[in-house]
Amino acid sequence: LAEREGRRLVSPADEPDIIAGVGTLYYEMLTRQPELDVIVVPVGSGTGAAAACVVARALAPRCRVIGVQSAQAPAAHDSWRLGELVRRPMKTTVDGLATGSAFALPQRIMRGGLSDFVLVSDDDCRAAQRVLAADAHTLAEGAGAAALAVLLTRPAEFEGKKVGIVCSGGNAGPAEIAQLATARS
Repeated sequence: LAEREGRRLVSPADEPDIIAGVGTLYYEMLTRQPELDVIVVPVGSGTGAAAACVVARALAPRCRVIGVQSAQAPAAHDSWRLGELVRRPMKTTVDGLATGSAFALPQRIMRGGLSDFVLVSDDDCRAAQRVLAADAHTLAEGAGAAALAVLLTRPAEFEGKKVGIVCSGGNAGPAEIAQLATARS
């Protein structure tokens, strides 16, 4: 449509303005909590993690930024580890982390700014959603709970550290919310 009508196609991730917009969230986080040791950021396309890297470098250079993606859709993770853009199957049920390919601009920024990039399972994300719902009375979509999933699955790594995570919930649909009622032991 863009080509046919002579319009500009806006990429979902390879746009500096999108990264700058997302960066306002991390600007707010680090101006209010400049002593954070770590920020854990869920990664779909990578704009959030790229933004966190840029802002942390400017405002809190000692703050580590760690990306997290679903092990069932690891395109961005694998691209970051390999140093080249790759495609991977998307088998995740966590919509916000469901990307089958990496994007050049966020990857370039993440390569220079992420301290680590980890994978969690969809079950880990669901468990984190349940913790947020039961203990914090906070509804989170799967991607919004991914950062907490890292903390819950690797507690020793974050012990004694000041950690920032972003919890989002606006995209949790009825089926996803219903799954939260099904507790897993």
